[in-house]
Amino acid sequence: MLEAAVRRRLSPGRFAHTVGVVETAEELARRFGIDVRKARVAAWLHDVAKDEPRESLLKRAEEFGIVFDEITARQAELWHSVIGAEIARREFGIDDEEVLAAIRYHTTGRAGMSGLEQVIFLADIIEPGREFPGVEELRRRSREDLEGAVLAALESTICYVIRQGGLLHPDAVAARNHILLRRS
Repeated sequence: MLEAAVRRRLSPGRFAHTVGVVETAEELARRFGIDVRKARVAAWLHDVAKDEPRESLLKRAEEFGIVFDEITARQAELWHSVIGAEIARREFGIDDEEVLAAIRYHTTGRAGMSGLEQVIFLADIIEPGREFPGVEELRRRSREDLEGAVLAALESTICYVIRQGGLLHPDAVAARNHILLRRS
């Protein structure tokens, strides 16, 4: 049922990506003792708003009472995660705050991510359809150390954003710093 509802909202390419995220999230959840059902639900819904036009996302943000922080407001590619969490709550009846947080923070991460949040963040980056320099190393790390793989993914993303001249979201920096402090 969830799969069919998500399929109707996404382009074929985005749906294929979502299937890859679901499969990867289930595998990571099993490997690291995270609730597989929660991982499946969050993975199916993580990009539920991704294919909506910018104008529609802005309208939904207003309707949902979402006020973006300054960095998010300037980066439309981040809007879908915040709005997607509200769609999951309001239109799919998801009331599990951990699942909603995994959807909301799958693009940036945040300090103190739960295991489920880490699974969805990482699955979105390393699912089989993703191809970019360093993805195989992230996949290898994900087989041994969830938090270490998340740290490496954050660092890779942060470096990419800097090379592109983009704005770093403070949640991504906070997520990286939190993990470094925990591991030191």
